[in-house]
Amino acid sequence: MNKGWIYVMLTCLFELFWVYGFNVASTFWHWAIVIVIIITDFYFLSKGCETLPTGTVYAVFAAAGTVGTALMDIFIFGGDFSVAKSLFMTLLVIGVIALKLADNKSDDAQGKGVA
Repeated sequence: MNKGWIYVMLTCLFELFWVYGFNVASTFWHWAIVIVIIITDFYFLSKGCETLPTGTVYAVFAAAGTVGTALMDIFIFGGDFSVAKSLFMTLLVIGVIALKLADNKSDDAQGKGVA
């Protein structure tokens, strides 16, 4: 596995940590921890962009954060689940996978001298 993808997984994980922190932070030191997590998260995001296409990294980051936050809302904070939420989360995941596949095809075409 490319080292960049490890950074992408870490940034997705840390994004969920700070989103959770936004929901539970109530004192100064809670918010201080959230800020440290956000800084760490964006560090991993930038490291992922060093070896992977920025658009793909950001799409995965945004989709994982969106889906993860929606699931966190449902399972941890008692939010409502609906078929529409499930459908749109699935659509996000399909879009990110399609973007990754499209990046691979453009890399293959460039490697063969085709623009």
